[in-house]
Amino acid sequence: MAVAARVKPKDFFTDAEWAPLAARSSWRGIWLIAHAWLVILAAGAVAVIWPNPLTIVLAVMIIGARQLGLAILMHDGAHGCLHPNQKVNDWIGHWLAGAPTNADLQRYRDYHLQHHKFAQQKEDPDLGLSAPFPITRKSLWRKAVRDLTGQTFYKQRIQPSIDAFRTGAKKGVPFGKTARGVLKFWSPFLIFHLPIIVVLSAFGLWWVWPVLWLLPMASWYQLITRLRNIAEHALVGADQPDPLRHARTTLAGPVERLILAPYYVNYHCEHHMFMHVPCWNLPKVHRLLKAKGVMDRMLTAPGYVTVLKMASAKAT
Repeated sequence: MAVAARVKPKDFFTDAEWAPLAARSSWRGIWLIAHAWLVILAAGAVAVIWPNPLTIVLAVMIIGARQLGLAILMHDGAHGCLHPNQKVNDWIGHWLAGAPTNADLQRYRDYHLQHHKFAQQKEDPDLGLSAPFPITRKSLWRKAVRDLTGQTFYKQRIQPSIDAFRTGAKKGVPFGKTARGVLKFWSPFLIFHLPIIVVLSAFGLWWVWPVLWLLPMASWYQLITRLRNIAEHALVGADQPDPLRHARTTLAGPVERLILAPYYVNYHCEHHMFMHVPCWNLPKVHRLLKAKGVMDRMLTAPGYVTVLKMASAKAT
């Protein structure tokens, strides 16, 4: 079983440089989670106050991107980077960042650390997300359509629960036992959202949750999650031995950070090199490595369009 090669911080940074990069903050992680929710509330408020196709579409894109942002911050929590107190780190990572999109921090942590341990090796649980590339442009468009129309959401989020009942029935498992298992899986999501749905409905805004939370989660969130996965690991190469090329950093401008790559997720090569650095310090890691002449050794791209062109360059 081939464990991915590692880099040592001292090979690139002095102790004085490294200490602030790796330091946990008692407020930065909390602030970023609060920022994600403030952006969600602001985009939602605009769509509620001035409901029209433009504000709804923009809200779906912005909220979907912040849903991804919450997933990214939960990911930081899985690495113990959100807060220096582990209990606080896990609580805010699970309930304020993970539960809203029905992600479980501990379940994700167990899975994700295997990805880092075996990055780009055949044991990498995420290898299937990048292995098929390059694909044709038509194939990429078909995937995008499935994402935006909710088909991917249904396959990944709804179908497993339906399959659990079918499998349980075939095996003679009591319906109640299967129902309890499915309910346990969905319980963080329900605990978080049911009070919100009740309050909105009490004010006659019953449509807000399905249109401004569920729709973004079932459409835009799915699409940009796919694009992010492509940018991070597509065309990196299986069994890649160089730890500086296990993942790709993709440069992102303000618009891309707003609707596609929030909270420094685009600095993915730096994250794989130093996975315990909090996300807000990754831009500084990038600048320091560039100043030290390391960037040429790393896998980078000038933008998401460039990566998508490479990923969809297979001839028809």
